[in-house]
Amino acid sequence: MTKKLRSGYTTGTCAAAAAAAAVRTLLSGSKPESVDIVTPNGKRLILRPKNFSSDVEYAECSVQKDSGDDPDVTDGLHIFARVRCIPHGIEIDGGDGIGRVTRRGLDRQVGEAAINSVPRKMIAEAVSAESAAFGYEGGISVIISAPGGAEIAKKTFNPRLGIEGGISILGTTGIVEPMSEKALVDTIYLELKMKREGNANVAVLTPGNYGESFCREQLNIQSPVLCGNFVGDAIDMAGELGFSGILIVSHIGKLAKLGSGIMNTHSKYADGRMETLALCAALADVPEWRRVLDCTTTCEAYEIIRDTKTIDILMDRIDLYLRRRTDKEIGAVMYIENDGLIGMTPSAQYLAEKASKQI
Repeated sequence: MTKKLRSGYTTGTCAAAAAAAAVRTLLSGSKPESVDIVTPNGKRLILRPKNFSSDVEYAECSVQKDSGDDPDVTDGLHIFARVRCIPHGIEIDGGDGIGRVTRRGLDRQVGEAAINSVPRKMIAEAVSAESAAFGYEGGISVIISAPGGAEIAKKTFNPRLGIEGGISILGTTGIVEPMSEKALVDTIYLELKMKREGNANVAVLTPGNYGESFCREQLNIQSPVLCGNFVGDAIDMAGELGFSGILIVSHIGKLAKLGSGIMNTHSKYADGRMETLALCAALADVPEWRRVLDCTTTCEAYEIIRDTKTIDILMDRIDLYLRRRTDKEIGAVMYIENDGLIGMTPSAQYLAEKASKQI
C-alpha cells in the first residue's frame, strides 16, 4: 500500500500568518495561541505563532515552515513578521534572510524584496482583516524576515536567478504539494524568461552541473539553463518565450534517450539508452552491437562503438526528434567523460558560437 504524502504550507502562508498574529498582538496587547489563514486555493489552516516580542511601537512573532513530505530546504525555518503602525496603507518589505532582486524578469522589480505577488496579497489581506477586527483605520508596516535564510538560499536556485542575500517568500496556492514537478518546471521557465528578457536569442539547456561545466570550459558558454530531466518541457518553453535558437548540451547518458524521442529523461518514465545505442550500432554494421544491450553504463557501451559510425547515426536521430519538437533552430552537443565532445547535430556548432557571445 502506497503511503499518502503529507502536504505542507508555503513561506508565503507562514509570512501571512505571522503578520496576522503580530498585528493582533500590537493592537490588542495579547499574544494569540493560533491564527486562521485561508490559502488562495481555499484551504483553511490553523497555525501557531511563536517567538513573540513587542513594545509600545512594534510587535513581532514567527511561524515555522512545514513542508510536509516535500524535501524543501526551508522546512523548519521560522518566518518572522515585525509590524508597527504608520499613518496609512500597508507597506511590506523584507529584512534579515530575505533575498533582494538584482535582475529583471522576476515577479518583483530590481531592488525589491523577493516577496512574490501572491504572498504579498495574503499578507495584506491578513493585516487588513486584523486591523478591521480591532477598529484600527491607520496603516501598518510589515517587515518579513527569515534568520538563517541567507545560508539556506545558497542551496536554492536564487543565486542563479539573481536573488541575493536570502530566500524568497513564495507560493501561489499557499500549500506545498510533495515532490512537485510543476515547481521544477516553473523554475526552468523563470530562468529562461530572464535570459530572454536579457536579450538572449539562443536558449542553452543542460541537465545538470557537469553539463554546465562543459558549457563553460569547452564551449565558452557561461550560464546555461539547468533543465534537469525536463528536456521536452524546456524546449517548448524556450519556443514560447521567443528564442530563435535552442542548444542542448548533455552527457551521452541523458542525450542518447532523445535518439528514441524520449523527452523526459527520468528513468521512471523511460530508459532506452542501451536499446537506442544498440539500434544505432546495428545500423552502423557494428558486429558486436548485441553486446551493447548487456552494458550497465553508456560509458561501457561507448567502448564498443567508439570507432564506428554509431554516434553519427545517433546524432542524426536526435536531430530528427528535436526538429519534430520545435520549429525553432535547434541543435545538440554530446560529451562523455575522458573523451570530451563526441557528437554534434548539424546546427549545434553555429548555435554554440552564437550562444558564446551572449551575456
